Amino acid sequence: MNAIISTARQWAVHELAPSRSVRVGLGIVAFVIMTSLSAYVSVPLPGTAVPMTLQSLFVILAGAVLGPWAGAAAMVSYLGVGLAGAPVFSVGHAGIAWLLGPTGGYLIAFPAAACAVGLLAGGRDAGGPRVFAALMVGTVVIFMGGVAQLLVITQQTFAAVFALGVAPFMVGGVIKALIALVVARQLRATGQERT
Repeated sequence: MNAIISTARQWAVHELAPSRSVRVGLGIVAFVIMTSLSAYVSVPLPGTAVPMTLQSLFVILAGAVLGPWAGAAAMVSYLGVGLAGAPVFSVGHAGIAWLLGPTGGYLIAFPAAACAVGLLAGGRDAGGPRVFAALMVGTVVIFMGGVAQLLVITQQTFAAVFALGVAPFMVGGVIKALIALVVARQLRATGQERT
């Protein structure tokens, strides 16, 4: 049994792709897929047209794991897949109409959020508080995008839009950032072992 566990550990840190560019490309594809699948985990909340999904977890995680540019590239690719008609937005929606609707601002902010997290999280040896702060900044960037679009669409006051588009999601945002912190630290440590 110990031999099986030892072999599994060796495989877990084994280079699947020796080329850094291939690893980054695979990482981008993986985050596009994970963000797409997480859109199907959607919980409608009373009093708001914006559902709670797991997408933002993978957005901020992409920035922390892939870095600013590859993380942003993953989210641009994700948006491109949705614009092309694949049902990858919340609950299987797609197309430009979804980006112009009430949840579009959150989606449009995804690349900027991933980039901000990647820039602020620092190197693979960065401490937990720094990485967590970066993840929270990414979460705030997503909220800002959502609020900006909701202000335009609804023509309501900032306070009303905040109550509809941010307040119901604040606790979930902190929880997702904590989950992302645990996962990112593990993945970043594994990446450090490989270099």
